[in-house]
Amino acid sequence: MRGVVGVLALQGDFREHKEALRRLGVEAKEVRKPEHLEGLKALIVPGGESTTIGKLAREYGLEEAVRQRVAEGSLAVFGTCAGAIWLAREILGYPEQPRLGVLDVAVERNAFGRQVESFEEDLFIRGFSEPFHGVFIRAPVFRRLGEGVEVLAELSGFPVLVRQGKVLASSFHPELTPDTRLHRYFLELAGL
Repeated sequence: MRGVVGVLALQGDFREHKEALRRLGVEAKEVRKPEHLEGLKALIVPGGESTTIGKLAREYGLEEAVRQRVAEGSLAVFGTCAGAIWLAREILGYPEQPRLGVLDVAVERNAFGRQVESFEEDLFIRGFSEPFHGVFIRAPVFRRLGEGVEVLAELSGFPVLVRQGKVLASSFHPELTPDTRLHRYFLELAGL
């Protein structure tokens, strides 16, 4: 056992992330309140509806608790799709939307189109020997990257997987594929 990984379970596809972790032999803990973060070194924020995730996280006191843990370096965070939007410092066109703001990027919601324009594409991720199959559903794009943000994968010239320290964010849904390499990468990033 590598330790326990938290999965934000306020809304969205948190069950799929828990299943990916189970396939890796890692225990997943559903996080809904600040006290659920105790003892965790890693948190996954799933895809879903970014406005709802942000509002609920703020209402339940998780926004500030997670922000503090990330700032002190004691918590690694991986946001996928809507989770990536919540992590962003700036959400283009939605300045009032609740967000964590721990990733120095400006993100554009639904940049690849609406739900009916969802698609799948093989991605070349830096450090991976084989392509990773990305599932894009109302996917965001990282438009502006801060100085310390590293691009790990692009699609059509746009960054779709970025990292800043122990914060990882993807435009796509790795939890919707049987491939656990990106979850494994996050565990290594978190020191698990």
